[in-house]
Amino acid sequence: MTASMPEPSPAPTRTRPTAPARKRTVLAWSLWDWGSAAFNAVVTTFVFSVYITQPAFGPEHQVTAQLGTALLVAGIIVALLAPIAGQLSDAAGKRKLWLGVNTLVVVAATMLLVLVAPEPNFLMLGLVLLAIGNVAFEFASVSYNAMLSQVSTNANVGRVSGFGWGMGYLGGIVLLALLLVGFVFPDPGWFGVTHEGGWNIRIAMVVSAAWFALSAIPVFFAVPEIGEDPTRTPGVRGIVTAYATLGRSIANLWRTARQTLFFLVASAVFRDGLAGVFTFGGVIAARSFGFDNTTVIIFAIVANVVAGIATITAGFIEDRAGAKAIMVWSILLMVASALLVFILAPLGTWVFWVFGLVLCIFVGPVQSASRTFLTRLIPEGREGEIFGLYATTGRAVSFLAPAAFTLAVTLGGAAIFGILGIALVLLVGLVLLVPVRGR
Repeated sequence: MTASMPEPSPAPTRTRPTAPARKRTVLAWSLWDWGSAAFNAVVTTFVFSVYITQPAFGPEHQVTAQLGTALLVAGIIVALLAPIAGQLSDAAGKRKLWLGVNTLVVVAATMLLVLVAPEPNFLMLGLVLLAIGNVAFEFASVSYNAMLSQVSTNANVGRVSGFGWGMGYLGGIVLLALLLVGFVFPDPGWFGVTHEGGWNIRIAMVVSAAWFALSAIPVFFAVPEIGEDPTRTPGVRGIVTAYATLGRSIANLWRTARQTLFFLVASAVFRDGLAGVFTFGGVIAARSFGFDNTTVIIFAIVANVVAGIATITAGFIEDRAGAKAIMVWSILLMVASALLVFILAPLGTWVFWVFGLVLCIFVGPVQSASRTFLTRLIPEGREGEIFGLYATTGRAVSFLAPAAFTLAVTLGGAAIFGILGIALVLLVGLVLLVPVRGR
């Protein structure tokens, strides 16, 4: 069974590039990844998620479980809406428009986190804004990932994808360093912001929102819109019939491109494990290894350095060795690192520094390779639709990592047990990936 998908009717308004895009175009596209660190690294991983699980908001296990629930609800919304959103943006030629709209929502949700004071009454506000930001970020990522085919060819898609993802990590380094020395560590900070009332973290959210907004601007000028597809039906009628079209698309994948469908399922599972690493990594560091806010951010900076370098390097290797090899070996080594963190935890904080950083080396290469593996399979003109399905399959099982983490913490009675739940999700994803065949 071949992994390729049948070509749709040709749309003369759009063609994939046969020659590499200009370097400045690739750079402008990758700057969105650079700016996205404001949400990925600062909000969901190392700063706000740690802030909102502090004792000031309630008991540790209760707040951590509520955080997982909020992300679960966000995942369900994405699972229901992402594929038709990508499908309709492809049809109407509005890929860049919806990237802009959803990026704006993420920026607004991030900025409004300034209102979340360290009191139990503000916990729900923080969780709702976090969920809204996660939904909009996933929708924006559908459009952004679909653009990869516009700025790369089959010969260099691994390098371009790796460069973009690496830029995200490097952007995280710069932003986290700025927040560390400007707000988190000194009291008062460079700009006179004190730690009282959590204002150092809250103002850091405003800075993060501005960072993302400014970094996202270049892509809207450098990468052209795809143009309307005359072979499809956009608009209101398209919304009504979108789910039926989605069903036919999945059935078509089963009949003619079963390996692609298998990959969507496998990647959904291991990508949810990766999301668990990002979402709960800072919580484990703070609650199980005694990292304070400053230490968590220092770890995040170092982690982003090694992850950025590893991802960009893996992109060059991937174009020669293949995306699947990168994914399999990276996931395997991540599982081993997670188990070592759990087993050796009683030996002290150096365990998280060593094996946590080893784990971080492989997160980026898996994400980038997964994106390029799918990009090589998607027929021209259906990038948004398939990446929407990519997001949906991921979110359809998005309960796995939060549920496995929450269950492990509940059964074990401590946050450190959560890493076993995340490792299990990664391992299941690896088992599903191994038999998948690509081009």
